Amino acid sequence: MKRVFVGLSGGVDSSVAALLLKQQGYEVTGVYMKNWSQDLPGMKCPWKEDYQDAKRLAVQLAIDFKLYDFETEYRQRVVDYMVREYKAGRTPNPDIMCNQEVKFKLFLETALENGADLIATGHYARVEHARANSSQLTAHSSRLLRAKDTDKDQTYFLYRISKSALSKVLFPLGGLTKKEVREIAKKHGLISAGRKESMGICFVGNVGIKEFLSQYINEKPGKIVDQNGKIIGEHEGAAFYTIGQRHGLSIGGGLPYYVTGKNMEKNEVYVTVDLQDKKLWKRQIKLTDAHWLDKPNGKLSVRTRHRASLIPVKKLDLSSNLTAAIELEEEVRALTPGQSAVLYSGNKVLGGGIVV
Repeated sequence: MKRVFVGLSGGVDSSVAALLLKQQGYEVTGVYMKNWSQDLPGMKCPWKEDYQDAKRLAVQLAIDFKLYDFETEYRQRVVDYMVREYKAGRTPNPDIMCNQEVKFKLFLETALENGADLIATGHYARVEHARANSSQLTAHSSRLLRAKDTDKDQTYFLYRISKSALSKVLFPLGGLTKKEVREIAKKHGLISAGRKESMGICFVGNVGIKEFLSQYINEKPGKIVDQNGKIIGEHEGAAFYTIGQRHGLSIGGGLPYYVTGKNMEKNEVYVTVDLQDKKLWKRQIKLTDAHWLDKPNGKLSVRTRHRASLIPVKKLDLSSNLTAAIELEEEVRALTPGQSAVLYSGNKVLGGGIVV
């Protein structure tokens, strides 16, 4: 019997994932990852409540339960990275980095050291394992596929998982819709059945990015400049603004303004009232720090943010394994440096990189 350690957060998705694995005959252990415990002004970190919920679910499911404390590593590998990127004027995705460094690296390594054969999470994604024989999974031969529930599909956040890690991962919810998951939870009386989805930064809680960053970045007010070069207002710190942003600009009257760019050295934020402004639309994407699960070939499409439409790729230039240039069939709005662009071939996730 294979031993599977499941990341158990206290929510409905991870608890149903654990339930399904147990029904499939795996020896299941629930693991709560303590990645953050710091309270922030106006927001109490919910980790204790989440931990207690996860522990109660483990009792309800009659599975073993462990607590892994990754707080130091999470701060170093995810939070410090996020703060550095924002200070540099980019807009990183902490959830992608958390998956790369914590859930599918640190958690996996620790679980294997503790006797697990595989790990699992409640992500909406599918993984297809090739087999060398009837009993052994082969490293580097597993494929990451989009979930059945296209609205909940989370493969955009998972493209940086290593190929060797992917061979040790199970995604029990990949073939289910969110509605079906909730129905399973209700049918089995799980205490997580009616729990609302968590929002905000991965593991930190329901806190806005600006409020979170304010604890680490001492930004100075600066000029907001429109498409004609006219100073029309004052921003609260250039690091807090991102391309395409409309809300939170505090510019009164008239048409809404959209952020088109910023200059960190001059501490200026640039905006426009023209939604067709060329600075808001791009047909070319340059990627750095690329990560590939499979060789890109055939008919390709790209996603530039979670739940965004898949855009057909006209041309792909892989000058090296770490960089790529993508020409799109149509323009994409608000392409943002620091975010990720993920390439797909049908339902298969090929990989991607960080937008330059």
